[in-house]
Amino acid sequence: RFRKWGGVPTGATQNVKDLLSSPEIENILENSDFITLLNQASGDRKILSERLNLSADQQKYIDNSEPGEGLLIFENVVLPFSNPIPKNTQLYKIMTTRLSEVVEL
Repeated sequence: RFRKWGGVPTGATQNVKDLLSSPEIENILENSDFITLLNQASGDRKILSERLNLSADQQKYIDNSEPGEGLLIFENVVLPFSNPIPKNTQLYKIMTTRLSEVVEL
């Protein structure tokens, strides 16, 4: 129903291993046309690599990657990216998730 009205369901998690223990969530991942992967913990990386059929070279982009680096997956295309945002920009100030950079101590 959501798609029928033009909606684009979006989800985000840092604990893929926990989510994929649920068959319902597994179905959501399998039906996702677009996935963005950033740095992954080794257990999550292993699970995602198996489920998404990632090569060893592709896995390098989600293993100890820097902020702004990862993989974009769209249908059968896996595209590595590196797009760091310079810290001295307004966009960085809006996008950062580092509490110490957002709140004055």
